Amino acid sequence: MTKTRPCPICKKPQSEEFAPFCSSHCRDRDLAKWFGDGYSVPGRPASPKEIADEIVREEHD
Repeated sequence: MTKTRPCPICKKPQSEEFAPFCSSHCRDRDLAKWFGDGYSVPGRPASPKEIADEIVREEHD
């Protein structure tokens, strides 16, 4: 038997339907944290010019 990790939001047991979360509520809370800058990737912010240059470069590849 494999032991599953608890829900990363509330620590209740995972639901197979909403894994790795226990419910749609916790899944939606996690998504809201991403949209609301609750999570971040380390590093300096990219400038708008750097983002635009990357998009143009990808379009030409």
